[in-house]
Amino acid sequence: MKLFSAEQIRQWDQYTIQNEPLASIDLMERAAARCCDWIIAKFPDHQKYSVFCGPGNNGGDGLAIARMLIRRNKTVSVFILGHTGMNSADFITNLARLQACTTQIELLEEENRFTPIAAPAMVIDALFGYGLNRPLEGLAGKLVAHINRSGAPVIAIDMPSGLFADKSSLGNTIIQSTFTLTFQQLKLAFLLPENAKYTGSIQVLDIGLARQYYEDTNAGFEIIEEPAIRPGISPRPPFSHKGTYGSVALIAGSHGMMGAAVLGARACMRSGAGKLTCYIPGCGYQIMQTTVPEAMCITGINKNHLSAVSFRNDYQAYAIGPGMGQDKSGLAVLETVLDKNPSRLIIDADGLNLLSTQPELYRKLPQNTILTPHPKEFEKLFGTAANDFHRLQLALEKARALQVFIVLKGRYTFIATPEGKGYFNPTGNPGMATAGSGDVLTGILLGLYAQNANTEQVVLTGVFLHGMAGDIASEAMGEASLIAGDLIRFLPEAFVQVKRG
Repeated sequence: MKLFSAEQIRQWDQYTIQNEPLASIDLMERAAARCCDWIIAKFPDHQKYSVFCGPGNNGGDGLAIARMLIRRNKTVSVFILGHTGMNSADFITNLARLQACTTQIELLEEENRFTPIAAPAMVIDALFGYGLNRPLEGLAGKLVAHINRSGAPVIAIDMPSGLFADKSSLGNTIIQSTFTLTFQQLKLAFLLPENAKYTGSIQVLDIGLARQYYEDTNAGFEIIEEPAIRPGISPRPPFSHKGTYGSVALIAGSHGMMGAAVLGARACMRSGAGKLTCYIPGCGYQIMQTTVPEAMCITGINKNHLSAVSFRNDYQAYAIGPGMGQDKSGLAVLETVLDKNPSRLIIDADGLNLLSTQPELYRKLPQNTILTPHPKEFEKLFGTAANDFHRLQLALEKARALQVFIVLKGRYTFIATPEGKGYFNPTGNPGMATAGSGDVLTGILLGLYAQNANTEQVVLTGVFLHGMAGDIASEAMGEASLIAGDLIRFLPEAFVQVKRG
């Protein structure tokens, strides 16, 4: 699913108006009707609404919604910010239509005109939409602060007022909404942690924008959808054997952290790898042989840490890092792997931490290496980002410069590709914020890499399946009690669901 910028969405509106064709006021009416229908369906018994309208088309949406709610026998008070002399034609049209059915309209030109928002009123925020490009100040900022102080539930129309669609809003005065009713598709701002406290529950309303524009227009960001990952799960020919599905190596574990290696190994086998060899320290031999009997196991000379690795075979893919620890001997192991220059390599967890201590090793990363940092590991590797938007751009820059894939883990895991494309993963839930979840992802990626040399396909498929397994597990047992092992337990069901389509 393409994720358009604010300017592209504006062009999409105009394209629809010109090519459907329909008048802009009719598109506004359509959007308002979708909002009104959602509000009535969600709150059928709620009676009292306070609608706050700004000077642009977002305000026009609010005026139309107010009129429709009045026609549904709701009690609606409308507040318009500032003078009406500079408003758009569609705003003026909707104001005239509203005035024909109510006198409960107040013009807010001074702060002392703000009246308390008393329960049980529900606020509808139609002050500013996706076109906002500068922080709210003056009367507008004071009004937003007044609404936030009221504690009333807020339904934001398209965007919470004060929130930028395509850049950081840190420091802005922003509506703290309970629900956001956004049109046609998600906005980039909704996918970033710094904005979570403003958006509330986000509902995407289809207002029928032209499909042709969507098909013809490129986007720098996309949201992964299930059909896109289906090719990453290959059907199995009847005469295949374990050699058909690849032989891979997992370099992992240390004293006290063998669980990470176990989780990675189990996830790898559950993801379809034909053969897995685990390179681990001596302390983990019995643990690995007992918990993952499907995997072969080779130990190093050091009991507690991997200090040297001599690979017995060449493998289709390698993964290094889960539970390795940050003992300096691990650097030699990492360099041994990099010197092999494998065409399929995943570096995770302590592999990333070790890498970050020796930036000169970055130049030795093979093309299409998959790096899977969480935000703190990303910061160690590439430096501190000023905000979430800056972190995205930094990930894209580093992925292109190093010709690697960066999987920045989080609620909407972000994938930066060597070509400069950015993908967000929609699957997953807060229950996955638990120790070992990342080790499971590494195992899934390794298992898929055993069977498929297309790195982008492997990354998109692995991240999506990882989150989907978490969603299935959450449905079965709730978020609070979910542990990393549950992701492996429900991974087969995720594979089956995707295969069924």
